[in-house]
Amino acid sequence: MSDHDYDSTDRSRVRRRPERGSHERAVVEEILDDGLVCHVGFVADGRPIVIPMGYARDGERLLLHGAPASRLVKTLEAGAEACISVTLLDGLVLARSAFNSSMNYRSVVVFGKCRSLAAEDRRKALEILTEHFAPGRGAEARPMSEEEIAGTVVLAVSIDEATAKVRTGDPVDPEEDLSFPVWAGVIPLRLRPGTPIPASNLAAGIEPSRVVTEYRPGPAAS
Repeated sequence: MSDHDYDSTDRSRVRRRPERGSHERAVVEEILDDGLVCHVGFVADGRPIVIPMGYARDGERLLLHGAPASRLVKTLEAGAEACISVTLLDGLVLARSAFNSSMNYRSVVVFGKCRSLAAEDRRKALEILTEHFAPGRGAEARPMSEEEIAGTVVLAVSIDEATAKVRTGDPVDPEEDLSFPVWAGVIPLRLRPGTPIPASNLAAGIEPSRVVTEYRPGPAAS
């Protein structure tokens, strides 16, 4: 894997608050590995469309999957440009005024074209997706059938043009607001797993494994 950072291109350059932007590979990859859902933007029939979907990072590429008949898959397979964004919300930043209030976040935007993986690569890619969503689940779940694999399209986009944007820290209040008598600070926000809920048709006596009881999302295996 290359350890170089990403170039700043005209469309990937952060224009608003550029000090929050980063083209460092390590920053981009850490955010992608911490996320589960991306939003994929593309143009179909002359109209912009944005679709939320699960993803996984596999080294220097992102993996997406979908049904062969979906508009997203058909459009991206045909060579349309994609804009893929991931945002992790870390906190609400409450300033002394509503105007200066903000959010702490980590985000990544990736630009590129997708390619459809051939059958021999698709099974491994689907395993990587499964492991990203629920580490360890692939080893205990029923193996995917050849029919299921054949009926799923896996798209890969190289992470060649990407940028991160991050906000951390306190609210930024002007000097004249500092004496205003209202609480100011950050309300941290985190995505945490709750108590597992068994399926209504789960057979008696089947207990959840540690994959379930100790669940936490993790980076896909590269």
